[in-house]
Amino acid sequence: MATREENTAEEKKSLSFVEQLVEEDLAAGKNGGRIQTRFPPEPNGYLHIGHAKAICMDFGVAEKYGGVCNLRFDDTNPSKENTEYVENILNDIQWLGFKWGHIYYASDYFQKLWDFAVWMIKQGLAYVDEQTSEQIAQQKGTPTEAGTPSPFRDRPVEENLRLFEQMNTAEAVEGSMVLRAKLDMANSNMHFRDPIMYRIIQTPHHRTGTKWHCYPMYDFAHGQSDYFEGVTHSICTLEFVPHRPLYNKFIDFLKEYDGTADKLDDNRPRQIEFNRLNLTYTVMSKRKLHTLVDEKLVSGWDDPRMPTLCGMRRRGYSPESIRKFIDSIGYTKFDALNDVALLEAAVREDLNQKACRVSAVLDPVKLVITNYPDDMSEEMVAVNNPENEADGTHTITFSKELWIERADFMEDAPKKFFRMTPGREVRLKNAYIVKCTGCTKDADGHIIEIQAEYDPNSKSGMPGADRKVKGTLHWVSCKHCVKAEVREYDRLFYVENPSADDRDFHELLNPDSLHVHTECYVENYAADKKPGEYLQFQRIGYFMADPDSMAEKPVFNKTVGLKDTWAKQNKR
Repeated sequence: MATREENTAEEKKSLSFVEQLVEEDLAAGKNGGRIQTRFPPEPNGYLHIGHAKAICMDFGVAEKYGGVCNLRFDDTNPSKENTEYVENILNDIQWLGFKWGHIYYASDYFQKLWDFAVWMIKQGLAYVDEQTSEQIAQQKGTPTEAGTPSPFRDRPVEENLRLFEQMNTAEAVEGSMVLRAKLDMANSNMHFRDPIMYRIIQTPHHRTGTKWHCYPMYDFAHGQSDYFEGVTHSICTLEFVPHRPLYNKFIDFLKEYDGTADKLDDNRPRQIEFNRLNLTYTVMSKRKLHTLVDEKLVSGWDDPRMPTLCGMRRRGYSPESIRKFIDSIGYTKFDALNDVALLEAAVREDLNQKACRVSAVLDPVKLVITNYPDDMSEEMVAVNNPENEADGTHTITFSKELWIERADFMEDAPKKFFRMTPGREVRLKNAYIVKCTGCTKDADGHIIEIQAEYDPNSKSGMPGADRKVKGTLHWVSCKHCVKAEVREYDRLFYVENPSADDRDFHELLNPDSLHVHTECYVENYAADKKPGEYLQFQRIGYFMADPDSMAEKPVFNKTVGLKDTWAKQNKR
């Protein structure tokens, strides 16, 4: 039996490096033992599964250590932001199963940030630059060569203050002026070479309207917002590693500004970076996702092929499966490309436990039970979920004429074909054993009907009806089913890592990523299901009703197959 010390060591080993750092801070008594994190999305698009990884960390750490995670919208660029994105971000976080402590906006601090920027100008730490963006980029130099100072770097404080006020007027021209911090044009960290703090944007803000015409940059607003809110741990992705010194530098200035520079560092947020979530056959770039939506290459942000959380929700993914997948891949300091098949496996595993089993036929052909009475029908008992007895049962109607899958019949079948073929017996699930007696073809040789005879003593559940046959087929009654549309999805991109491919990403789109089946049939019980209810079409895969569904014509999205067939199909 393991000792207490061994168990403790094992628990430590299972912690992510982020959790280990948090525990070190708690053990050291930092911030009075307080844990406060935040999730800071920019409301300029919909959340995708990459954001879900950050959400799970930000909210998960706070939850695990008895702290609080707040939600803060980084709304510092009104030209790209709106309330639609805000509302959907709130919905997605709640759907994943997390609760925030408070909701904040960077725009809550616009006046405080402005006053702080004015103080920096007065201290000789910031100046207004009238160079073009191209000139500024050029004079910043390169990582191996120092930059050259702006010709406006040493202009008088009074002139800087006047021009800064002018930047915040309706008459100010976008791109004509910026406010820059006066730091170090020779610093090896390019972010320190007089970074831009403010720029002019004349687009009305979704919260503040036309009050402001000059808006703070992310690097200037982000750390200060963390500080204002009392964030103890600022957890973000690896691309922010080179931003961290600037993050801390601005907080140094802020503590000097508010008179706390000589006090303990307890109120300084600790920035910790982890690897982003990258998936095969997927892009996470908001710019590219915007392009897909704007050019109508997909049906919208919630298109089930999109990596957005709303797209995955519409497709039928469960929040638990996404969280389980993220937990399985873990958090490191090294970027990696994760196989989307791992996500699909997590979805499959979760839905196996919760999906209701129903019958649906996607490519139908008629089966006539020739010795079954014409005017007779029976209610057969179907188990809703063999993994959970508490889910109960429902009934499915059996009759003389049925629909079965066309692929389940072969007139001249090979030896190992265990489905329907002339002279062979198969069981119709939850019903009878039948023997195929033949088929009917049209003038072109296409099979339009299959005939079979049933054994009245072989009904499922009857005493003595358990004799074995090698094949079991699903079916729906022609008179007791509903016609449906079924949408099957494949990878949106046909290359494994489209983000690393130099070609135009339009060229990498998979032309066969969507197949719509309009001649499908589902049992009546399935036709009544609503979006949000998880289904397994027996022998086919997991599905969910789409919001496009109507009572007279339900629509279902294929979530994932029962097995991973992509790797087998694409193996070379």
